[in-house]
Amino acid sequence: MNEVIQGIISVIRANSSFLITSHEGPDGDAVGSSLALASFLRKIGKEVCIHLRDQIPELYVFLPGADSVVHHIPDRDFDAAFVLDVGEFRRAGEEFCTFKRIGTLVNLDHHLGCDNFGDYNLIDPQASATGVLVCRIISAFGYPMDRETALCLYVSIITDTGSFRYSNANPEAFAIAGEMVGCGINAWDVAEQLYENQPRKRLELLAKCLPTLEVLNNGLAASVTITLDMYAVTGEDSELTDGFINYPRSIRGVEVAIFFRQMTEQRYKVGFRSKGKINVAGFAAQLGGGGHHNAAGCTVDGTLDEVKSKVYGIVKSALC
Repeated sequence: MNEVIQGIISVIRANSSFLITSHEGPDGDAVGSSLALASFLRKIGKEVCIHLRDQIPELYVFLPGADSVVHHIPDRDFDAAFVLDVGEFRRAGEEFCTFKRIGTLVNLDHHLGCDNFGDYNLIDPQASATGVLVCRIISAFGYPMDRETALCLYVSIITDTGSFRYSNANPEAFAIAGEMVGCGINAWDVAEQLYENQPRKRLELLAKCLPTLEVLNNGLAASVTITLDMYAVTGEDSELTDGFINYPRSIRGVEVAIFFRQMTEQRYKVGFRSKGKINVAGFAAQLGGGGHHNAAGCTVDGTLDEVKSKVYGIVKSALC
C-alpha cells in the first residue's frame, strides 16, 4: 500500500491540472474527502476542478471549497483525475464515465470489492472513510496540515463513522480526528453544523416516515419507507432523508435496518444498515448493488409491495 501511495505522490508532483469526482448522491465522506484533496492540491500550487454529478447536500455547504464544485465537466484536458469513494466506476455518473480527456486515473476507496479501474488503486476496506486515504497521501507527501483541509477531513471521518458510533471507528479514525482538532477544528462547532442545524422540513418529512415502521423476523430486522407522496406533501426531496435509516436500526434487538426510498413510480432505492453481526453488503449484492459490511444499498424496480417482497425474502432467509 505504501508503494501505491508513493506512486500517487509521484503523479501529484509530476502534473499540474487535476479533476476530482465522487459518487452520485454525495454524502459526508464523498464531499469531505473531495474538498480536502482539492484544498491540499490547491495549496501546493495545483489547478483543481471538483465535479459532482449531484448537488452538495445543504448540510455540507459550510465546508471550505464547497462553492467551487461544478456539476458539468469543463471541455478541456486534465493531467490526472481522482475518483473517490465510488465503489463501482459507474457511480461516478455518466458524464465522468464517458469523459476521455484525462491522463492518469487514481482510484481512492474503502468499499469492499471496489473495482480496480484506476491506473493507481488505493483501496483499503479497513479505512473508516475515504478521507482517511486522503489523509495518508497528504501525510506521506510531507504537507503540514492546514485548518481548511483538516476541517474537510474531520467531516469526512465523523460522518462515515456515525460520530464514532459505528464499528469502523477504529484507532486510526480517532487518531486522525485528534490530529485535526489539534489543527484548530472545534468539535462542537462541527457537531452544531451537522446535527443541531436541521431544517424544519426534515422533521416534517421524518414525521411522515416513522409511521411506516415495520418490524420483521421476530424483531431482528426493521424498515421505514419514504414515498413520492411524502415529498409532495412536505415540499422536500431525498436530500433531507439522510440518517432516517438509523431510526429502525436504533431499536433494541434489531440487527438489520432497511430504508425504502421511492425514486420513480416503479423504482426504489434500498439502503441496508447492520449493527455488525450481519454483512448487509451480501444483501445488496444479490439485488445488483454493493457497499460495506455494515452499510450497503441497491436499486430495485417494481411496486412497493414487490420491492419489499424481494428484499424481505433475502433478509428473512439470512436471519432465520
